[in-house]
Amino acid sequence: MHDDLLTRARSWLADDPDPQTRAELAGLIEAGDVAGLAERFAGTLQFGTAGLRGELGAGPMRMNRSVVIRAAAGLAAYLKGKGQEGGLVVIGYDARHKSADFARDTAAVMTGAGLRAAVLPRPLPTPVLAFAIRRLGAVAGVEVTASHNPPRDNGYKVYLGDGSQIVPPADAEIAAEIDAVRGLADVPRPDDGWQILDDSVLDAYLARTDAVLAADSPRTARTVYTAMHGVGKDVLLAAFARAGFPAPVLVAEQAEPDPDFPTVAFPNPEEPGAMDLAFAAARACAPDLVIANDPDADRCAVAVPYAGDWRMLRGDEVGSLLAAHLVRRGARGVLAESIVSSSLLGRIAEKAGLPYEETLTGFKWIARVDGLRYGYEEALGYCVDPEGVRDKDGITAALLVTELASELKEQGRTLLDLLDDLAVEHGLHATDQLSVRVEDLTVIARAMERLRAQPPTSLAGLAVTRAEDLTRGTDTLPPTDGLRYTLDGARVVVRPSGTEPKLKCYLEVVIPVPAHDDLPAARGRADALLASIKRDLSAAAGI
Repeated sequence: MHDDLLTRARSWLADDPDPQTRAELAGLIEAGDVAGLAERFAGTLQFGTAGLRGELGAGPMRMNRSVVIRAAAGLAAYLKGKGQEGGLVVIGYDARHKSADFARDTAAVMTGAGLRAAVLPRPLPTPVLAFAIRRLGAVAGVEVTASHNPPRDNGYKVYLGDGSQIVPPADAEIAAEIDAVRGLADVPRPDDGWQILDDSVLDAYLARTDAVLAADSPRTARTVYTAMHGVGKDVLLAAFARAGFPAPVLVAEQAEPDPDFPTVAFPNPEEPGAMDLAFAAARACAPDLVIANDPDADRCAVAVPYAGDWRMLRGDEVGSLLAAHLVRRGARGVLAESIVSSSLLGRIAEKAGLPYEETLTGFKWIARVDGLRYGYEEALGYCVDPEGVRDKDGITAALLVTELASELKEQGRTLLDLLDDLAVEHGLHATDQLSVRVEDLTVIARAMERLRAQPPTSLAGLAVTRAEDLTRGTDTLPPTDGLRYTLDGARVVVRPSGTEPKLKCYLEVVIPVPAHDDLPAARGRADALLASIKRDLSAAAGI
């Protein structure tokens, strides 16, 4: 085994075009670090519906130039196999370590394969890439990003020509082409021949952001904004200036791109502590809202003044607020969300007489809904302009929520007041998450096995009226690795994360609220039920 490992490592080393990862691998070989080598050569990073994502480093189990060149060659072969020879591939990238290198390698591979390649002018938000694909009539797009993963990670996200992310069977077909790539010497990589786009595509994106707002809406809400060390700041500020909102107060320590994300443990607004600096800035200048993007600015987090301090709104709360706002403005078309998001959206759609659809988790599914007008996912992703960006977009979502806050401000009301109204109208839909981060992925597999073998019959004293194993698919959903429990007045979905080593359990309880005076009691009951469901589910899953 040892000799075989060394042979594979030396062969990879001979092929590696990057001096940095070559040095890392040569050091491991020289030191005879069998454990370090075994970890990097335990298999290959799997290309799936999220594309690739993993830790930066040498070897086939890490994100590096060798792995990216192979992925690009596989994608190029797939596109040519679909008759797209000569088609345009647009490439965007964020400000993480190696992102610019991976983007350049992708452009070189596409050009060498007889496709045309165009690279965005600098690190820009992921939604700008999703927009550019449709705008420029591309056959595919690649975004180099690991979104809100830790600093040591990077990733490779693939879109097809409709501007939405790949779904099966395209992922497996591309993966097969990647596996067929022999050595890097077989992949032509010219030194030039691709286009570096100018700012006209970004200008077109910004011009389109105006369309998400009502022509005559008030623009008075004041915001504090954090880019979370990512690429959102310049585009968001430009969009806010065009719209005529007051200039956001920036969280200075997190305003500029920094691939080391020095002020946060995880650069995700949902993670504990990530918003501390933004809240400190808000306490100093008392705005109406705090807005955060994740590092590639496809997600948008919102916080509001509450009980003398600041409270983060859940993704489901923002999702419902934006839906209610669009419906009140007369939006037509389908409202859609993933199965792990709050069922309140379905109630809002039903009351408005609008079609509603539920999809599997991820915008790759939500964006494909026919006739989509608005889609959201509880993980802070909102698609408010599907004709422009067929994906989640943290810039246009920020504009829309600031417009809504401005309208309410003019009436002497807040986003929390509107949430109260929605609870009285449709019932209090309270959501929570039980999320377990693991070092060892077998922990997740064991928990799923245990729940399949012995599904809970009740949680928090509520009978489970229906237990579904989603690997079999349903009438409306393709198969996925997940479990769904319907209870009397509650719902639970359990699934392994597609992008992180986490088991995620999504909980929702629905409590009828006869009048505004009944809200405090309803909230108390909801909190107690959610805590109790969490406890019982943990026990049932053995986590």
